[in-house]
Amino acid sequence: MFDAPSGSVMRSWTGWIKPEDRQAYTEYIEGTGMSAYRETPGNLGALMLFRDMPDGRCEVRTLSFWRSRDDIVAFAGDDIGRAVFYPEDDRFLIDRETTAEHFDIA
Repeated sequence: MFDAPSGSVMRSWTGWIKPEDRQAYTEYIEGTGMSAYRETPGNLGALMLFRDMPDGRCEVRTLSFWRSRDDIVAFAGDDIGRAVFYPEDDRFLIDRETTAEHFDIA
C-alpha cells in the first residue's frame, strides 16, 4: 500500500448498496469520487471497501488519505464533516451517512 506520513489525515465515509450493484457502483465511484479524491492536490491515496451485511445490504466505505485538513477543504468545501455526493448516487445508494469522519494519523 503506502505509508501515510505522521500528521496526515484519513477521511472515512460509509454508504450501503444492493449487493448486486457492487460492480456497477465500483465503476461509477471510480469515475466520480475516487478520481476526484486522487485529482485533488494533497491527496495521498484512496481506497474503496465492501462487505456484505447480514441484512442483505452491502456496506461501502471509502477511505482517503490527505496531507492536511486544509487539503480536504479543496475537495469537500469548508465543512469537511459533510459528505460529498454525486448526481447518480441516488441510483445506487439505499442508505448513506451524510457526514464524513476524519482521523489524524500518528
